[in-house]
Amino acid sequence: MLTESTAAGFSAKNARPDQPTPRRDKKLGAFLPLSREKLTDPVYERDYSTDLELPPFRPKNLTQGAIGKALQFTRADDAVLKSYGVPKNLLVEFRILSSPCTVVRDATVKAVDGLDAARSGPSSASRVVLTGPAGCGKSTILLQAVEYAVRQDWIVLYISRGIPLVNSSTTFVYDPRTRTYEQPEVSYEILRRFQNVNANNLNIPIHEDYPLDTRTLRKGDSLSSLVKAGVDEPAVAAAVLGAVMSELTKQTTRPVLLAVDDLQAMYRASQYRDPQMRSIMPYHLSVPRIILEIASGKKSFPMGAFYGAVSTSNTYFRMPLELSEALGIPFEGPSGPYEKRHPEFVEYAKGLRNVPVPAQLQIKEASSLFEVWAKDRALHSVPNDELFMAKFTEASGNPRDFVWKGLLSSFAL
Repeated sequence: MLTESTAAGFSAKNARPDQPTPRRDKKLGAFLPLSREKLTDPVYERDYSTDLELPPFRPKNLTQGAIGKALQFTRADDAVLKSYGVPKNLLVEFRILSSPCTVVRDATVKAVDGLDAARSGPSSASRVVLTGPAGCGKSTILLQAVEYAVRQDWIVLYISRGIPLVNSSTTFVYDPRTRTYEQPEVSYEILRRFQNVNANNLNIPIHEDYPLDTRTLRKGDSLSSLVKAGVDEPAVAAAVLGAVMSELTKQTTRPVLLAVDDLQAMYRASQYRDPQMRSIMPYHLSVPRIILEIASGKKSFPMGAFYGAVSTSNTYFRMPLELSEALGIPFEGPSGPYEKRHPEFVEYAKGLRNVPVPAQLQIKEASSLFEVWAKDRALHSVPNDELFMAKFTEASGNPRDFVWKGLLSSFAL
């Protein structure tokens, strides 16, 4: 249901010519829907292929009165889904549904209200991390905030999958000039997607000269031309990404949002190794270092915000002690005064504000979600109040469990 760029994460690599191309559904862990032309059985004749018809996801619809309503991400003009992609669990849901959609929650309204308040202030004053138990909807709330910012003409950099930045799935090379390890492939992908989403908002003059391998960007050239240089020359993409982020901390034309999912992965040793086989810390990798500097407030956008979300899906990149203590949430492990803490991570976590996402859906939020799946013919039995209450109770109101262990529990997905 989504484009190829949506499905691709930052960890994608080109297949070798002598190796067979892996099956796409196997690679993603998600099913691809059948085309309508193949649904020829008479059972499908009763208009089972009609797309959902819901109000579009627009900033004007994200009000207190809209809590509990379902909105649709329109694929025709949705640059976020096409370019930045979404976390894998959301990608699977969007593929099963005939059209990507979401439900407005109380946490959604609070998140976009926070963006409105941050529009005229520095990002160092608006550094938010969404926390909560597994499946409570942190990634969904973050995606909704990103969509809102894009449609409000913010400059937005959204990293929907943060773990591939530190799991040693892409190339890296040591740069003696900055004493960090550059990540050219990751930087190129970020710049390419950033350019696609923000094409209309990058006509901003840069503040200094930037000499590259084949040309020099002069002071006064547009930020768009700087981004394009990194896309046209992947070899210098890492240096260009650093320059772009530096320019965004100087410009005062538009507010900027940096949003990162899997943020907890930036606060522990990465899976990259140096020549002595020692783990490389994220602050020694070019892209995670950019994220940590903005998240900690060491660098700041004149107008804008930093939004992050933590996840529990990867057991290696679990919530670290330093980040847990900075956010004031319980740590699942030893946390006494004699437990080792990395001072660098403590510094990078200072000032982050914890915004807990409710563990349970409100009844009106859950009922709207139930209606979406019912209208899309995804339920295995007749939708009624008894089925709704049974599945809502079984899931204890948890959004992910309500859908996957409740509504879709009879499907072999």
